[in-house]
Amino acid sequence: MTIKDVCAMYHIAPDTLRYYERVGAIPAVNRTGSGIRDYTEQDIGWVENAICMRGAGVPVDMMAEYVKLCQQGDETFPARRDLLKKAREKICKQIEKCQTELRRLAYKIERYEAAVETGRLVWDRPACPPDGAPFEEERKNFEQ
Repeated sequence: MTIKDVCAMYHIAPDTLRYYERVGAIPAVNRTGSGIRDYTEQDIGWVENAICMRGAGVPVDMMAEYVKLCQQGDETFPARRDLLKKAREKICKQIEKCQTELRRLAYKIERYEAAVETGRLVWDRPACPPDGAPFEEERKNFEQ
């Protein structure tokens, strides 16, 4: 399968695939006698893995480390597991940050909904508590 076919299948740019290969986020792809990349089913599996991991926010260097570990064999299972746990931890932190931002937006929308009804905009708590501070705890501190 050519790079064009793979790109069409996954809706990604050829430069992205070349980049993933160059930095080791996917293993080197075999080439035809004329130098054209020839993607096998195994290569496609690596491409799918790279797209999945990148879509989840896994850094490219971590993806490359994962590929390197996979190529070293089954004795790297613990290291691969640990790497994936680290990636999951980063993603969980990103999700927490997004949830905080959603709560902030929900609060602002709530205040504007009330302002539309009353003609008066009132902020009864900070819209942006310090990082990591839960809204309810911050609200208690604000009201004191």
